[in-house]
Amino acid sequence: MREIVNAIFYVMRGGIGWRLLPSDFPPRSTVFRWFCLFRDTCLFEKINHKLLMLDRERCGREASPTASVIDSQTVKTCESGGPRGYDAGKKIKGRKRHALVDTDGRALVPYPHPASIQDRDGAGPVLNASRRPFPFIRKVFADLDIRDRVWPKAPVRLPTRG
Repeated sequence: MREIVNAIFYVMRGGIGWRLLPSDFPPRSTVFRWFCLFRDTCLFEKINHKLLMLDRERCGREASPTASVIDSQTVKTCESGGPRGYDAGKKIKGRKRHALVDTDGRALVPYPHPASIQDRDGAGPVLNASRRPFPFIRKVFADLDIRDRVWPKAPVRLPTRG
């Protein structure tokens, strides 16, 4: 099982295709089947959530955050590898990642989508996705545009960061 997990990490870290998996690892069909099982059962998210809680406790903080920051980042991408769009504000064709992070910068909810989605429209799904795993978040710091557009629908209070 350890070799299967190592093979999954090898593919993910290197960004290579499953067919390029070296022969020292188990057969690629076996590794891919386990990867799909882990992905479909949200095992990666559960492990990330547990590690995040343990790291917060190690730093002397409460396990579950009560405040967070939401922002987005746009990156250029090639045509292959998933959906992409055009961010007119930054003049970039690629993908955008909205991220909800705790006040120390740990990623709570990363949410990738095409760059053509506006910041104010992409923030809502991120906030909704954060409610179940992080129910104690009461304050989210956001840019002015996100705060003004998402405020009426937001499950938490959105003050601006200064």
